[in-house]
Amino acid sequence: MNSLTIFEFDKVVEAKAGAVGLAVPRRVFAWLDMQSLRNDDDAPGWLKPTHLSGQRAIQVTSYVGVIRAPCGFQIEVLPKTGRNTSPDEARALLIEMLKCLAGFRHIKTANADLVAERMPLLEVFIQQFLLAVGSLVKRGLRSDYVARQDNLFALRGRLLVARQITQNLVRRDRFFTEHDEFSQDRAENRLIHTALRHVLTLCRSQESQRVARELSFVFSDVPPSVDVAQDIQRIRLDRGMGYYESALDWAKLILQGLSPISGMGSHHAPSLLFPMEAVFEAYVEKHLARQLRADFVLKAQASSQHLVAHDDQRWFRLKPDLLVKQKQTTRLVLDTKWKLLDAAKKNGREKYQLSQADFYQLYAYGHHYLDGTGDIVLIYPKTDTFTEPLPVFDFPKAIGMRLWVLPFCLTKRQLMLPASPAFDVAFIQDNSSKTRADNLNAVPA
Repeated sequence: MNSLTIFEFDKVVEAKAGAVGLAVPRRVFAWLDMQSLRNDDDAPGWLKPTHLSGQRAIQVTSYVGVIRAPCGFQIEVLPKTGRNTSPDEARALLIEMLKCLAGFRHIKTANADLVAERMPLLEVFIQQFLLAVGSLVKRGLRSDYVARQDNLFALRGRLLVARQITQNLVRRDRFFTEHDEFSQDRAENRLIHTALRHVLTLCRSQESQRVARELSFVFSDVPPSVDVAQDIQRIRLDRGMGYYESALDWAKLILQGLSPISGMGSHHAPSLLFPMEAVFEAYVEKHLARQLRADFVLKAQASSQHLVAHDDQRWFRLKPDLLVKQKQTTRLVLDTKWKLLDAAKKNGREKYQLSQADFYQLYAYGHHYLDGTGDIVLIYPKTDTFTEPLPVFDFPKAIGMRLWVLPFCLTKRQLMLPASPAFDVAFIQDNSSKTRADNLNAVPA
């Protein structure tokens, strides 16, 4: 077996006699160990060394996706909320969540040819890229005028006098010229061709390899990119080239490491990894806006306030994930946390598994964005152990401010709201979760 599926914060050990737990081959474990021990600026935050039952182990952190070792062995990491479901369900939900990230808006899981929930994540993205390129090819590759310099037998374009003298002084049958040529050799086509060739080294599916080879043949007259970064800067989607956008976005992601995190090490071993905090925040932001009433708006990543002023300077910017605003007035301050709570642990020692630091953070947000009066909200994923809003938290020294801890249902794509006037005013409230879900489904995606 050349792959392994695990969940966030799982530990893997080296496959050997007496090994306990999730095991990987020796060379894969050695590579993971080397990655986890790096202390340079590019050291991966998605791995850390640890122990399991007296064995050395490597633990993944709050990143999901695919870790690909130089030998080709793949470790698929799924969200921790999927432990109580099947890997197929967890993978399908993750793909839906990834659609909310800016660079992955082109994912189309409704396509009949894509059975995403049963495909490894890397194959899902490769197939999405191939589908986008296939659609582009059906509409035709675009050409453009490209400046060429060549030593020709006939004068064409502009004669380059200096080059003519140095190269053709004794060859009067040649002309060193610069001319424009209408060609498919443009940056957009070079990037897509290069990405197709790169995909051939990554994908395992025979069908994907076949499609990639067929599409590469269409680009046979286009040279691969020799400077990807420079060609990305040269991208110019002229009028009528909107159909290039999806394929180019996928090509850039593939050529730049496939994701916000790229684990390379001393060998090229691209990893497809995403910080779940960012994925969850983007998912909540997209779907929470649909629950708001018409005169309320959701603002993301506010950063207008600072914690302290010092010597005419403002320090320590306060950046809540989300604000609910009505015209120019902030009504609610919300922050998302990708952590698992347990409503049964209602005691002074375990505190529902809440973090004191998160409360301090929201306390500061409330004072600066709500002037110490109003409602602040912590949003966590809904799980079997956290299905309803927790009782409200009051601050003894800030009587006008209250903190709510609310679950966000990943499958229904909605925030579970408490019975409170602050939420009744801003959100579409209904005691029937079915009616509220119908309201959400009525809003175009």
